Amino acid sequence: MAGGVKRNVVYLILLIIGYVVCSMIIGELSWIIPKDYKIYIDYGLTLGFGYLIISSIAGIIYWMIRAEYGHPTAAALRSIVRVLGLGTLVAMVVGALSSPGAGLALGGFMGMVVGFASQRIMGQILSGLMILLIRPFMIDDLVEVAGVKGVVEDVSLLFTVLRTDDDKIVLLPNNNVLGSKVVKYPKKIESG
Repeated sequence: MAGGVKRNVVYLILLIIGYVVCSMIIGELSWIIPKDYKIYIDYGLTLGFGYLIISSIAGIIYWMIRAEYGHPTAAALRSIVRVLGLGTLVAMVVGALSSPGAGLALGGFMGMVVGFASQRIMGQILSGLMILLIRPFMIDDLVEVAGVKGVVEDVSLLFTVLRTDDDKIVLLPNNNVLGSKVVKYPKKIESG
């Protein structure tokens, strides 16, 4: 795992150095390249190296998260970082090519799209934080939540995990848990 992080960090440093060197070379060749075309070469260079740099940063995050949470979670986070990074890069280049207003408009539009797409997840996360702060029940409590009766196995930011009497694991979204009636059953005292 540490090898993946180290490899991506070295790759990131080499990419940044490569971008700076290529920019300097293009700057020195300005007597050959017509001024009207130099800007397109610069933006092409920025997009190309920007994509590689964003992918490298996403790779670093992937290997750091994979050590603790496994491949599926790390791959999902890597994809999110790539999409957000590429969106930011494109908005920056569009803003530089046309006007800052166009870049801000594109960035604002992308922010709205991401906001609407993640609205449900953010609601679940906020509900999970509220459950963790309020603590209406604890792990190993017998509860009935959102029509499901079981023992609380775990409470995370997104889900509350219950184990039912027939040994099924039920993942309840936290916004459903927070918005429903919670019945907490008393613990039975075992006599020895």
